[in-house]
Amino acid sequence: MVSSGMTGRQDERGGPRLAVVDTDRAFVAVLAKRLEAVGWEHRVLATGPRYEDLVAMRLSAFVLDLSVLGPHGWGYLDGLCRRLPELPVVVCAGPSTVAQRVRGLRLGADDWLSKPCHPEELVARLEAVVRRRVKAASPSAAAVESGEIVIRPDQFQAYAGGVSLDLTKREFELIHLLADAGGRVLPREEIYQRVWGWAMAHGDRSVDVFVRKLRLKLEKASPGWHYIHTHFGVGYRFDPVAVGAGAAVEWDGVAVGDPAEGDPAELAERWAADDEPVALP
Repeated sequence: MVSSGMTGRQDERGGPRLAVVDTDRAFVAVLAKRLEAVGWEHRVLATGPRYEDLVAMRLSAFVLDLSVLGPHGWGYLDGLCRRLPELPVVVCAGPSTVAQRVRGLRLGADDWLSKPCHPEELVARLEAVVRRRVKAASPSAAAVESGEIVIRPDQFQAYAGGVSLDLTKREFELIHLLADAGGRVLPREEIYQRVWGWAMAHGDRSVDVFVRKLRLKLEKASPGWHYIHTHFGVGYRFDPVAVGAGAAVEWDGVAVGDPAEGDPAELAERWAADDEPVALP
């Protein structure tokens, strides 16, 4: 993984730095004026630069029109988000479907804005993304230790026994939010609002899908512990419980192992079904 060290970075001579991959001259011209007005330095590119070149640019954020890259756009976005997890990425592309937007966000994009749109809105979304990143990466954000997991906000990563869980940006934001809640149950709507940045649409299962992915990584790296508990119809709670330690493990907010609460296999099946992603149109 390429380490960029550029979250919320500002050049010593000016303000935040932005690279824009877009060939819409009219849109870029208006965007440039707005960026200059708010003190952002920017560079417009006709194609996606190498990841190593992006590191050298010391960017605060990156805007990508996927249509510019043609059929290679999805692969480029996937590689970008995996290799530069600290770089805020906003996709600003033409008319898109729900499935396309969901795919982009799940690959690791921080936001998606469909054209036609006003450059003012794009700038506002960029500012919001960078604010969230700066807050999460602040030196005052101390490491969080929970069970066998150590969460490092300054690195956008979590570790088990010193080994990285290899989390995506969204997975890290999710585990950090849950672990920082002090054992409180977080409703799905609140999780979506705080991690994705806007209100959750009816029927959206993005939170469940990402929790499921995160659980798999936690189980693989730290098999002796259960970390994330589902509260059926409500949300999720982060509370490390050692396997075999005598404490009940919860699925859907019901303690497994207590005969009065039902069959553990049935509860586990309900938990698994609750985490399955719904089919996209």
